Amino acid sequence: MKYSMSPLLAFAVDTAFRAGRATLPYFQTGVGRELKADRSPVTVADRTAERIIREAIAAAYPDHGIYGEEEGETGPTDRRWVIDPIDGTKSFIAGVPLYATLLSFEVDGQVLVGVSAFPALNEMVYAERGCGAFWDGRVARVSVTPSLEGSTVACGGHKSLLQYGRWEGMARIAARAMTTRTWGDAYGHCLVATGRADAMIDPIVAPYDISAIELIVREAGGTFTNFAGKSGRFAEAISTNGHVLDEVREAFAG
Repeated sequence: MKYSMSPLLAFAVDTAFRAGRATLPYFQTGVGRELKADRSPVTVADRTAERIIREAIAAAYPDHGIYGEEEGETGPTDRRWVIDPIDGTKSFIAGVPLYATLLSFEVDGQVLVGVSAFPALNEMVYAERGCGAFWDGRVARVSVTPSLEGSTVACGGHKSLLQYGRWEGMARIAARAMTTRTWGDAYGHCLVATGRADAMIDPIVAPYDISAIELIVREAGGTFTNFAGKSGRFAEAISTNGHVLDEVREAFAG
């Protein structure tokens, strides 16, 4: 039976698509940047995309709360939309197309729908709780790679691996995997959800980085945990196809 999106997911897919498309006029143009208080960069494209999403939510769901990376939290917190207008701003600034517009809806902290739109790649991965994950309309499933041998493992940047004490563990994985790549941010996690990578190592994340992604990975049949293998909201994240989870955990425990 063909899957039919709920109104919530249909809204999230359309809104994330439109907001992501609005970033493209700024992409690969040498757009200027500012540094936020945490020293991370932000551009007019980030702010434009978040504003589009906020205005769409206000029109369609005025009683819902919103938590966005650029404009913070407004409205109720028990029913809220979570926005990362450009996940991978550094990639965006560098002119690399592996950035995403992320949008999810949570009720009492449980994610019901999640969308990851990749405007420069013209790809979209999305999920609805209990209904599976989808990649451009096709069912998305994690890989069946049984172990780190023969695996493809993505990770965040070298600097963050060093800064948060994950360098040695990543080196152990690299020694065993078929290949490791720094396909970072949401893109790496969505590669896991679509079976193109077997694990993604993210040493530091914020809530708006992972709200949509955790649902997508799990609905695709994968695992989304911290480095200790526990599920929940943490400031770190590992997504896997499930088969390699224990080996990944052991690499970082060693």
